[in-house]
Amino acid sequence: QLQLVESGGGLVQPGGSLRLSCSASGFTSSYYTIGWFRQAPGKDREGVSCDLTDRDGDSFYADSVKGRFTISRDIAKNTVYLDINNLEPEDTAVYYCAAVGYYDPCLDPSGYDEWGQGTLVTVSS
Repeated sequence: QLQLVESGGGLVQPGGSLRLSCSASGFTSSYYTIGWFRQAPGKDREGVSCDLTDRDGDSFYADSVKGRFTISRDIAKNTVYLDINNLEPEDTAVYYCAAVGYYDPCLDPSGYDEWGQGTLVTVSS
């Protein structure tokens, strides 16, 4: 059974950093498109970063997070990370990872089959 589990969320002050993890089981995540999405209260789910494949150069970012968010994979651990720097209060949301065999445009949440349960990130002083 395919499963994704996010972790690493928490309460962080503005300007701080976090590393979110998406641990995959039941499938080899390196063969899949992996996306990170977030949903703030009262807002639609939006794509923040995605990795089409495990090859270099296949990563994409929403304009609002470019230069602050970095997606990466640890193939040995079957885990995908989202490093978030210079956090802003507007980044407060539940963050989800999702997987699909291959999907382009990978920032569009409608194309994904499997979703994790989410991890809450709160940015506040």
